[in-house]
Amino acid sequence: MKIAILSRNPKLYSTQRLVEAGKTRGHEVDVIDTLHCYMDITSSRPSVRYRGKSLPKYDAIIPRIGASVTFYGTAVVRQFEMMGTFSINESVAISRSRDKLRSLQLLSRKGIGLPRTGFARHPDKIADLIKNVGGAPVVIKLLEGTQGIGVVLGETQKTAESIIEAFMGLNANILVQEYIAEAGGADVRCLVVGGKVIAAIKRQGAEGEFRSNLHRGGSAALTRLSKEERATAVAAAKIMGLQMCGVDILRSSNGPLVMEVNSSPGLEGVERATGRDVAGMIVEYLEKNARPNNTRTKGQG
Repeated sequence: MKIAILSRNPKLYSTQRLVEAGKTRGHEVDVIDTLHCYMDITSSRPSVRYRGKSLPKYDAIIPRIGASVTFYGTAVVRQFEMMGTFSINESVAISRSRDKLRSLQLLSRKGIGLPRTGFARHPDKIADLIKNVGGAPVVIKLLEGTQGIGVVLGETQKTAESIIEAFMGLNANILVQEYIAEAGGADVRCLVVGGKVIAAIKRQGAEGEFRSNLHRGGSAALTRLSKEERATAVAAAKIMGLQMCGVDILRSSNGPLVMEVNSSPGLEGVERATGRDVAGMIVEYLEKNARPNNTRTKGQG
């Protein structure tokens, strides 16, 4: 197959591993910087141009679209879809998962366990907003935050109110969620590919840190999932329409609670903690599901 990985940085661990896995399995793999793509939108011969040339029509793409470039990145993915290219995650599914509010509403509608969550822009009664999710301590999140940035723990009522007022002063959209104390600053990242959990790790926050993100100094270790956790991760991926994703789960006294569904999960932490060839399994999924793009045109390889 001819595969393109849409990534801003070819030196990232995940990008390098996907290139390595694809080439090891005998495929031609290119890394394309999403923001340097530009599109020729036409009904007859839609194309993607890159560095002054038309890109060939790939058999498959693996989008690694950063949250900050979701709008443009998903437009590029849509263009490839118009050209008959198979995408492991469709553009509409990436957009759906990146909208934190929409994704939580969709998961809630389908009965997936979630922390009690409030959404507000300018609440008249901040105290009531906090009370409605169970009272302090609460977790306050910027709707557009990633990798733990813009996530703050309001340990007391006054602290939480002050943080919310500060975010309101910035005209920010915020989520207020109940704090799951029994999780102990840890969550479980489940890697789902093709409707199956292929690997799972427990991410533990650094000492004194309630956020478990590896980018914030957390650690990762192999973990065994319960049947309920496995089923929850698979169901969450299906609801989002994602064939490859990371589902972040909190272990609570009320069962697994989904925190987020990530359409571009990092591979480094999970591969190193589990020893599994996750990149190879992603490429294997493409082999089983992508079809040759017989409408190829000449262009840059």
